[in-house]
Amino acid sequence: MDYQIPCPNCGLPVNQQELECPHCGVNLALAAVKSEQEVISKINTNPAVPITPELLVPRVGELLIERGVLTQTGLQRALKYAKKPGPDGHQRLVGQALLELKLIDRETLDQVITEQILQLHTALQQSNLMLEQRVKERTQELQSALNKLAELNQLKSNFISNVSHELRTPLTHIRGYLDLMNEGSLGELSQEQSVALDVMLRSEARLEELIEKMIEFSMEASGQFTLQIKPANLTEVVEGVVKQAETRATNRSIVFHSDVSHVPCVVRMDREKVQWVVMELVENAIKFTHPGGQVTLGLDWDTDFAKFYVVDTGIGIEPEKLSEIFEPYHQLDGSSTRRYGGIGLGLALVKKIIDAHGSEVEVTSRVGQGTYIQFQLPMVKSEGEYGG
Repeated sequence: MDYQIPCPNCGLPVNQQELECPHCGVNLALAAVKSEQEVISKINTNPAVPITPELLVPRVGELLIERGVLTQTGLQRALKYAKKPGPDGHQRLVGQALLELKLIDRETLDQVITEQILQLHTALQQSNLMLEQRVKERTQELQSALNKLAELNQLKSNFISNVSHELRTPLTHIRGYLDLMNEGSLGELSQEQSVALDVMLRSEARLEELIEKMIEFSMEASGQFTLQIKPANLTEVVEGVVKQAETRATNRSIVFHSDVSHVPCVVRMDREKVQWVVMELVENAIKFTHPGGQVTLGLDWDTDFAKFYVVDTGIGIEPEKLSEIFEPYHQLDGSSTRRYGGIGLGLALVKKIIDAHGSEVEVTSRVGQGTYIQFQLPMVKSEGEYGG
């Protein structure tokens, strides 16, 4: 039986595979995004719980006046006297001044101070109880918000998955006919038609790449993400990417360097997914580097780990935004006029794949100067483990 979650708009149960709510007709993905923003807004704008109680603790002199054992004139006299230095050179306390001026006796003063301490103690206990209750309520609110966000994220992932799979069929037909036209099976093409066809083929390839990326991410989000980790030659993987990257860099007038030797570097990895990661990181570096800039990829290793890295002279990233680049559906330039394409899933997938290998992606960057990004994979210790 399919799992159901509440519609973000009307609250009625909907099947997780639906694209639109059958009750109110709202687009579930858009409704999920809007509802997610509202939940996050409530979390961020919730007023802070005060950690200091608002206590009105009466001063000794005022309490003595209330008791009728001291007059206002006597208090003012004591306050003025207290400002003068005592025998030890320090300023007197009000209670000390009252005693020295014989405006009150020690027993009465001690009793008032004791009552004052007891009042403060009781007030603090009540305040702590109130604070504990507020913290408990706030914790429940945050947990509820987290549960809601989890539901909305699931809804978005399901929507992306369903749409991506539905796009595959018409895209396959488009690709098929484009290939037939390119091969000349549907008739000879003029030079202008050949140029137009080349543009369409590249656009179709880009669209196919985006769809596969969305499907891969939705599989990971739904728990269908698996790795086939075994010994493989990372040098071959990187060299295969270099050939494609050189062409893309040349087309954008970017200088491309490869610091990779032909010596085999055998690591434990899912070859297909790591190859995708390497290509994604290199493409990202090229995309965010201006013409005339430089992109360098390299591969270093020792007895324990192999390190792959990419360095560019691109636009760079602000330090406070470094963690944001790995968030799904998120782009640092989120305006409607942003210059760089993509759907904000590439680096999110990169991180998940490398995390699943037991490693992490490390990034350092300076705005206007470029970015350095790397990850490490464990080396295979012996030829027997590699198996040839």
